[in-house]
Amino acid sequence: MSIQAQLEQELVVLLDDEGNAVGTAPKATVHHADTPLHLAFSLHLLDDDGRMLVTRRALSKIAWPGVWTNACCGHPAPGETLDGAVRRRLWQELGTEADALELALPDFAYRAVDASGIVEHERCPVFIARLSAPLHPDPAEVAEVQWVEPERLLAGIRATPWAFSPWLVLQAEQLPLLAGAA
Repeated sequence: MSIQAQLEQELVVLLDDEGNAVGTAPKATVHHADTPLHLAFSLHLLDDDGRMLVTRRALSKIAWPGVWTNACCGHPAPGETLDGAVRRRLWQELGTEADALELALPDFAYRAVDASGIVEHERCPVFIARLSAPLHPDPAEVAEVQWVEPERLLAGIRATPWAFSPWLVLQAEQLPLLAGAA
């Protein structure tokens, strides 16, 4: 199935300004100049040494291709729990599993526009978890992976914010594990 066909089938949950679900829309129709607020999530993975996983988005990705970002992101399907959605996308993108998810930034939200005009406007709770199985990245999703000490990641984000996803740049200012690395 083509990427476009997958996007047309995948539904995202639309939200009002207070974060209440108000409907659904195909993912393919919600990332434009008038992008409605919708539900998403981000996951940061740690290893046993406290390093964070950063992934480089595949060059074939429609939005922000080739930039470095957190472990994985996605959209919960209608009726799907956030925990279930995070675990599903973790398996789809990185072919792995994680220990207990910790909700680190429950109210994180952002709006960003990439160079092609794709717009993200998301309420995006941010989770942290520890890796519990080997990585097997899907090359259609992830071009590269790297484990980085939080202080090195923060230094990289501050030096070259354009090389990272806008949501990671914004999350880095708020995540306790990165704020402690300053």
